[in-house]
Amino acid sequence: MVDIEKCKRRIYEIIEASRGDDYTSKTYDCMVTVAVIVGLLPLTMKTTNKYITCIDITTTAIYLIDYIMRVYTSDYKMGVKSYKAYIAYMLSPLAIIDFLSILPIATIFLPPLPVIKLIRIFRIFRVFKLVRYSKTMVNITNVIRKVKNQLAAVLVITVIYIVTSAMFIFQIEPDLFDTFFDALYWATISITTIGYGDISPISTAGRFVTMISSLVGVAVIALPSGIITAAYMDEIKKKKSKLEL
Repeated sequence: MVDIEKCKRRIYEIIEASRGDDYTSKTYDCMVTVAVIVGLLPLTMKTTNKYITCIDITTTAIYLIDYIMRVYTSDYKMGVKSYKAYIAYMLSPLAIIDFLSILPIATIFLPPLPVIKLIRIFRIFRVFKLVRYSKTMVNITNVIRKVKNQLAAVLVITVIYIVTSAMFIFQIEPDLFDTFFDALYWATISITTIGYGDISPISTAGRFVTMISSLVGVAVIALPSGIITAAYMDEIKKKKSKLEL
């Protein structure tokens, strides 16, 4: 008699990122990785043809089977033998990415309405499926999860500064901007030190605000980079310490 629980455990071992000498798991990882890369081809084409449609259907079928198996074995993934494990997994970031990767196939069978066509954009989420098969990307994801509060604080400060500087420049250079959104656009590209030059302040006060925004932009870019780098190095040191033990 077939041991269903044993089979379920084996499925979980295969679909998870391969470890050790599990040849079947490594083969599965390679198959899904190739399917993800090939599945991105439709994004490089302006129009569709029968070959692109065939690629889309085939790769989506692989994504769908992969998604079903991951949901089916999510109690092992979450470490809880309860229906809550299935719900928790389906609401996890990677599971949502897996689901969104499948949705674009609906555009083949539904009428070509503008809203339906927008679903095709979800194909870009397929590239994030590669995260679970890269140890480096898993480490970076873990690091970002650990410092998410600090990064959120930096984001809030940045947004406040962008809105504030947009208000300043909107009042200082009223003839330069048609709407406040234009001022927000200017503030955003200035703080990121890109400065396309399509909107350039004329007055001395306006140029002074631009200079300040550019200087603040250097700190805005450097701060999260420093936070992530420090946390990543800490993560590497911890893993090395565990290996030494």
